[in-house]
Amino acid sequence: MNQASAPTARPPAERRIDLIDLARQQAPIRARIEAAIARILDHGHYIMGPEVAELERRLAAFSGARHAVSCASGTDALVMALMALGLRPGDAVVVPSFTFCATAEAVMLLGGVPILADVREDTFNLDPASLKEAVLTARAQGLPLRGVITVDLFGQPCDYGAIEPIVRESGCWLVCDAAQAFGAEWNGRKVGTIGDITTTSFFPAKPLGCYGDGGALFTEHDETAEILRSLRVHGQGQDKYDNVRIGLNGRLDTIQAAILIEKLAVFEAEIAARNRVAVRYGKLLPPGLICPVLAAGATSVWAQFTVRTPDRDALLGRLRAQGLPAAVYYARPLHRQQAYRHCPCASEDLPTSDRLAGSVLSLPMHPYVTAEEQAHVADALGASSRELRGAAE
Repeated sequence: MNQASAPTARPPAERRIDLIDLARQQAPIRARIEAAIARILDHGHYIMGPEVAELERRLAAFSGARHAVSCASGTDALVMALMALGLRPGDAVVVPSFTFCATAEAVMLLGGVPILADVREDTFNLDPASLKEAVLTARAQGLPLRGVITVDLFGQPCDYGAIEPIVRESGCWLVCDAAQAFGAEWNGRKVGTIGDITTTSFFPAKPLGCYGDGGALFTEHDETAEILRSLRVHGQGQDKYDNVRIGLNGRLDTIQAAILIEKLAVFEAEIAARNRVAVRYGKLLPPGLICPVLAAGATSVWAQFTVRTPDRDALLGRLRAQGLPAAVYYARPLHRQQAYRHCPCASEDLPTSDRLAGSVLSLPMHPYVTAEEQAHVADALGASSRELRGAAE
């Protein structure tokens, strides 16, 4: 009997399986977090306190980037990146359609025009072929194409070996939206060192998350970093009454910085644990579920473990009826949403994004999922799949 079909004991009835278990993640570092918060209460520098600069230093060291600039959220990071790169009203930016809305939202907030491109079915990331079509679409519609925003979805970087030459040939800048992928690598290059600017999010559910909103930007360029630091404080120059550009209130709270310092200290160990969880899923899950593919040369931080199945909605309903968590990221691609329907697309339709929206299912994923819990989820999926096949015959 193989491992996927071996009978396993259910977790104790009182133990709830969470999609992302923040409480279990917090437990081993709770005392350190409380001590860090207490230090801030003592020194009283709640905005841009010393912990913010210390976090930025550690983020830069961890990623290998020359500069790390913290900010108030992943969305603010995207907006600040586009502002620093000089996006103007009417400028076009290629973004994938299969992503959270913030990627395209940031472009539109500044008056830009997102051109929605398709993704690859195996990795969920931007399809270089669709990117080429998006470049042609911009030309055909007379849109000034300024940039490309990639999204390293579910924890894995895009195929930058194919994407970067297209970006360069088009004369564009590249922003990497790594809200779900900080800590991953592509061919030995760490997330944060790819593109003109990399952005990330510290939303609590992210692999490296704080206990509120937060984000950061990474760049190799000194001038860009200085502009970003100005932008996050209303565009200030030498002081807060010397505003040299239009900016925003995009500062990271000192308390969140302190929390992130403690979480960053255990982040490498958590990434390793996430990879062990992903490997176990690959062994345990029943036939018929298409597991995510890790591209050659890429590592993942497994923000989500997302499978594909034509029976998604039925399986989701059965899991929820048993009290087991699962989620759909994303049930509707951007080109199917009212706010973005008028945006130009790379081609007449984006078939892969549509197929994924109807077939993806994300399972419990965090560093502290146990083998027993994973086996329980796999058993429930297997039993439900068999029942669905039996009902269809």
